[in-house]
Formats: sequence, structure tokens, C-alpha cells
Amino acid sequence: MNMTHYMELLAVNQPWNLIIFMAIPVILAETLAITELYLLFTRKFDGAVYYLNRFAGIAVGIYFIGIIYYIVANAIIPITKAGEWRTIIDVIAVFTYVIAGLPLIWIALQELGLVNKALDQMGKLKIHAICVALFLVFGHIAMIAGMADPSILGYKGATAHQMSGSNDYEHCDPAMHQQMMGDHQKMMNGNASSPPMPMGNQNHKH
Repeated sequence: MNMTHYMELLAVNQPWNLIIFMAIPVILAETLAITELYLLFTRKFDGAVYYLNRFAGIAVGIYFIGIIYYIVANAIIPITKAGEWRTIIDVIAVFTYVIAGLPLIWIALQELGLVNKALDQMGKLKIHAICVALFLVFGHIAMIAGMADPSILGYKGATAHQMSGSNDYEHCDPAMHQQMMGDHQKMMNGNASSPPMPMGNQNHKH
């Protein structure tokens, strides 16, 4: 089965890539989402849950800045230059993963007081909720597309290419193949009709 670059990134360098690009951001985002629901229902903006929500929002936003920079510099730019995208499935998986991080960066900027300064606490909380929802939508699109096999849209991976290359003899020119078989047959017939070689000189001199 062929893999998208998204899935390949998670599969190599186990378990570190899986932890760095999936476990840590998902845990932070889920913590943000759960505490967000608690604050929306309770309106308690002075307890431990509120500060955990702020920490998760700032941490996941800053974390995604690093992830997006890494993916753009080490995946998107070189893959695009080399023309090595594995069909539109591969493009959707990588780009939606990057897009999913942008709303979380916006939450971090808001918590740091760099944007939405005029909003009250409830207004900022609504922005939080919208951004978390956008992250979940784009994150799941990236996950679904990333797990898909790009060969369903015609991509042929290196394995398929190598297999076809190893069987090239089966697809050679039929005329050449027939000529080779004829030459082989003549050699066999010639060997069969020639007299046997003498075992040695029968006249021994003493």
C-alpha cells in the first residue's frame, strides 16, 4: 500500500514523529476543547480550569508555529519543487494539517493580548470555540486524507515501479525474443548432430 507524505511522516522515526506531530498537539488541543466547554457552561473565569485553558491555548498555538514552519520548509517547498506530490489526496492531507494549526495560533495570539483586545471575556471565549471547531474540522480532514491510499487516484509508488522493472524481460520485443529462441534451438540441434569427441589417442607409444 502506498502512503501519503502525511502518513509517511508519522510512520518514520517511531515513536518520536508520532509523538511530536500527532500526540502532543492533539493532547493540547483536546485539553483546550474540554476546558472550553467547561468554561462555556460554568462561566467561571478564575479557577484552575480557566488557567489550564489559557495555558493549553498559548502552548498549542506556539507549538503549531514550530510544526508549520518545519512542514513548510522540509516538506511542502521541496516536494512542490520536485513535483513529487502523490495525487490530490496527498496535497489535501498535508495542507489541511497545516491549515488546522492556524486557528490555534490565533487563540495563542488572543491569549497573549495581541489580537481581539476590544472583546470581553465571553467574546473571546466564543472566538476560542470557533477556532477549536475549525481545528477539529481541518484536523480530521487531514487525518482521513492522510490515511487514504493515493494509488486510488493513479499514483504508482516506488515499489510498483521496481516490481515492473524486475519483470522487463516479459515485455521485450517479440521478434527479438523469437530470434533468441531460434538461435538457442540451432545451438542445441548442432550439438546433437555433431560426432562425439574422442576420449583420447588410442595408439599409446611405449
